[in-house]
Amino acid sequence: MFPSTLEAFPLFPLFISSNALRRGDLMTTEALKRKLTAILSADVKGYSRLMREDEEATVRTLTSYREIMSSLINQHRGRVVDSPGDNVLAEFASVVDAVQCAVEIQQALQASNARLPETRKMEFRIGINLGDVIEEGERIYGDGVNIAARVENLCTGGGICMSISAYDQVETKLALDYEDLGEHSVKNISKPIRVYQVRIGEEAESSQVKSGREAIVSTKPDRSGMPEKPSIAVLPFVNMSADPEQEYFSDGLTEDLITDLSRISSLFVIARNSVFTYKGRAVKVEEVSKELGVRYVVEGSVRKAGNRVRITAQLIDASSGGHLWAERYDRDLQDIFALQDEVTQEIVSALALKLTTDERKSMASAPTNNVEAYDYRLRGSEYFARATKEANVQARQMYEKAIELDPGFSVAYVDLGWTYVSDWTFQWSQEPQALEKASELARKALLLDDSLPGAYLLLGSVCAWRKEYDDGVTALEKALTLDPNDAESYAALARIYAFSGRPKDALGFMEKAIRLNPAHPSWYSNVLGMAYFMMEADDKATMAFKQAVHLNPNLLPPHIFLAAIHSRRDNNEEARTEVAEVLRISPDCTSERFAKFFPLADQATMAQVLDGLRKAGLP
Repeated sequence: MFPSTLEAFPLFPLFISSNALRRGDLMTTEALKRKLTAILSADVKGYSRLMREDEEATVRTLTSYREIMSSLINQHRGRVVDSPGDNVLAEFASVVDAVQCAVEIQQALQASNARLPETRKMEFRIGINLGDVIEEGERIYGDGVNIAARVENLCTGGGICMSISAYDQVETKLALDYEDLGEHSVKNISKPIRVYQVRIGEEAESSQVKSGREAIVSTKPDRSGMPEKPSIAVLPFVNMSADPEQEYFSDGLTEDLITDLSRISSLFVIARNSVFTYKGRAVKVEEVSKELGVRYVVEGSVRKAGNRVRITAQLIDASSGGHLWAERYDRDLQDIFALQDEVTQEIVSALALKLTTDERKSMASAPTNNVEAYDYRLRGSEYFARATKEANVQARQMYEKAIELDPGFSVAYVDLGWTYVSDWTFQWSQEPQALEKASELARKALLLDDSLPGAYLLLGSVCAWRKEYDDGVTALEKALTLDPNDAESYAALARIYAFSGRPKDALGFMEKAIRLNPAHPSWYSNVLGMAYFMMEADDKATMAFKQAVHLNPNLLPPHIFLAAIHSRRDNNEEARTEVAEVLRISPDCTSERFAKFFPLADQATMAQVLDGLRKAGLP
């Protein structure tokens, strides 16, 4: 009987433990329990290369992505059967659930991959089959599993393929696009298999199947739902200078152009964070347009040599590929502010935008007349973007020098204020007056320029951490009045609503923030997680917190909340793992210290968090 069993299941040995074979547990028909099930098989494209180039980074990414996949599988009533190496094997009672889950997995991972360098992106291939399997305990075996694995091998990275048996179940039930790939003869399967590919580009999205991130909050740019107003993304200007250390200057010019355009209410402008994911990459404007959901793209270059600066810039209509405007400027460095204004004006004219009186006034005013002070501010911004304790100190020194050179440089006061906020939020400094110092700098900036949106953003953020919720909302609403495209202000408003116990309002504002800044920083995801935690939507909260951890493993609050979620679900081992991460990041952290530091208004929510932390072993 043993030979005939192996002949019936050619790949059977791959899924049977050696102990089971030695025991002969599977040798009798009576021991076999069969069932029909939907099987999902996944593995990583190019896994060997990723491991060869950087084992530790690959394992971290794989672990994070597996957690996302496991969460989505559970949400769709599936079960992870096994996950050896880079493989994941899961089963579902419904093919519809399996396919919906696969689409959400691929789009959630695509969102996470957008933040990784091209060489570190990790793409899974997913195969789905409906077939008969043998069940032994928690394991499943047989041709049904083998066919799913063979179908998976026919996928491209980031793709989903299914057998005809699975396709027949979903063809009329899910509003997806499918492509018939024809019949394929595959190893150790006697008959050819007809395979269908699920097309999961934006043209294939439906209201029934949303991406993993959309399952948390609707964030995916949709070309069919493009903003009614002109929409634009400014790609990072290329540094053409002989000195690579001049990179800060080209980045700074890009950021300033984004800031100037962002203040125009008749324009929709993608945030810095998201456009800088394209830095150093050769991309087509059509690709940028599709991924960010905008019609127009600005690209250019900067060459700085001595006291001269040369800038080239062009505005492209991505829907046609046509150039609406292009120009090259060769000016004295002292004219840099007039040059920035000129580029902005040219874009405004090319798009036929109508400016308000206040918008014209803000465009006409230079932040400083001191080029050296401006240069120090740009250097400070480069350090600040690194988000480390050491770089924060260096950024502060640069901003202080800028203010020393021009005491009227209002934007530099705001930038300096953010270094103190970072000290507080990351607990890099023991200075108790960090938030007070940041508040003073925001108010100083407003005395110099009361139309500076960044100063109101800083002030509102400080108010949030000090539990001055109403004052914070007022300041942030003012920031958005002055800069209606500022993703950070929308996100900060979402955060203060989460802190003050208004999670539904928080979700609404965070949705706007992420639309403006799709490749957002980790704290956006943390705010989403907090909102869902308060709404007791633990699955969505878990996904959001894990995304935050993936973007920044050293961000403390997501680990805190994950420990609390696992504790209230009695996942004690996972809760202790998160507490270990908390203590790795902040060895002196205790439940009491977190309660004093974290500004939650709802004491019942805080009590749940603290109870979970103590249960998980945090002092």
